[in-house]
Amino acid sequence: MLKGIDPLLSPALLKILCEMGHGDEIAVVDANFTAESLGQGKPIIRLPGCDLYRTCAAILSVFPLDTAVTQPVAYMRVSDAPAAHTSSVQLSVIELLETSGSAASERCEAMERFIFYERVKHAYAIVQTGEMQSYANFIFKKGVISWLSA
Repeated sequence: MLKGIDPLLSPALLKILCEMGHGDEIAVVDANFTAESLGQGKPIIRLPGCDLYRTCAAILSVFPLDTAVTQPVAYMRVSDAPAAHTSSVQLSVIELLETSGSAASERCEAMERFIFYERVKHAYAIVQTGEMQSYANFIFKKGVISWLSA
């Protein structure tokens, strides 16, 4: 165990998050997501007992988002719904991003389902949650941590 680290962050998940470099992306997806076929051999971490919000909160507690791009967060747009529609789970993660200071809502991009799938193919890894709400899928682009000297 490590002090100050969310216990949901297993050694395998922490290793992946640490290995990722600036600009690499991680997909955090629901239980219905086609992780194995889109993963194409990349690391897949399964957290079947955890919902999307809890998983995102744990990851974002140690994961810096990219400040060099306009939208370091993407989520899957709900098909057959108005373009501005966001599900309750999607809204909860966007609110988490805002309240934690990670990203404002305008830095989150709603993405059509098949475009989202293509982007996942280029992600560094996939974290598949036990979230049962459909379209509960996010991609986070890693930024850098700068250490300012006093």
